Amino acid sequence: MSSEAPISPGTQLVFRQTGKPAEVLETQTFTPRAPMAGEVLIRILAAPINPADLNTIEGTYGVKLDLPATPGVEGCGIVEASDDGGYQAGDRVIFLRRADTWATHTTVSADTLFKLPEDIDPRQAAMLKVNPATAWQLLQGIEALPGGAAIVQNAGNSAVGRCVIQLARDLGIRTVSFVRRAELFDELRALGADEVFLDDDDGLAAAKSALGGAKAALAFNAVGGESALRLMKLLREGGTHITYGAMGRKPLTVPNGLLIFRDIRVRGLWVTRWVENAPIAEIRAIYQNLAARVAAGTLVQPVDGTFPLEAFRDALARLDAPERGGKVLFTP
Repeated sequence: MSSEAPISPGTQLVFRQTGKPAEVLETQTFTPRAPMAGEVLIRILAAPINPADLNTIEGTYGVKLDLPATPGVEGCGIVEASDDGGYQAGDRVIFLRRADTWATHTTVSADTLFKLPEDIDPRQAAMLKVNPATAWQLLQGIEALPGGAAIVQNAGNSAVGRCVIQLARDLGIRTVSFVRRAELFDELRALGADEVFLDDDDGLAAAKSALGGAKAALAFNAVGGESALRLMKLLREGGTHITYGAMGRKPLTVPNGLLIFRDIRVRGLWVTRWVENAPIAEIRAIYQNLAARVAAGTLVQPVDGTFPLEAFRDALARLDAPERGGKVLFTP
């Protein structure tokens, strides 16, 4: 039976055509929809601004929305009303599917939710779906690495890169991370990074020396171009190179010799596809594992700032601030 709760008018961000987010987004008042059978009405506590959200608004993402649409692939909320026996008012949840989270409220099917520990920080929980799960799948989903194995990654200071470092630290997996600025070295080492180098040819030589040759089992690429190739040169025979991002907007070129003589494997990872296709028991077990780490404070993503929906232009502008030190979130 539905948990009764008064439904007050809410606010959402919408875009009616694709384009630059600051130009096409607008705020809109709406009446949240009461849940039908099997559905839950959620009040949003926090929702991050992800690159996937921006690309969706721009029309360059792999998934196109029917317009007008409300962005938001990720977020944390609290149940206000439920017509599903698995959830009741007061439960804290995250969304396992895109759920129009740049809003004060959203109504979704209960089977797209994951119930959170009561003591979890809602800002950290809002970022749980994408980056920690991507990091876990990189480390354990494609090849379950044993303790003592080594991985190499570029974009080591990215949200996923930081999650990889923290999870690998606790799993006993050695990490070699490449970054663009030397001032990031100490920060990443404090998170548990074993080795950090500049993402250039000198850094490659230093990493090869630290590893004792081409010894990494896995390489995680979020950049492309020459950076991706440097990672490939650090892989052991039969190692796997996984691309999950393309921040450098340059294609991945694989030398023939690495394929023929070293049997390097090249793969891609899109965590959305994993969520859509993996058995629900597997998905819930992994998110339970990750949520426990977040609640315990051993898996943390930096937050730069929070903004109300009405200040969306300020939030978007903050993304380009050179001193930005973490995610920007909406806190409706």
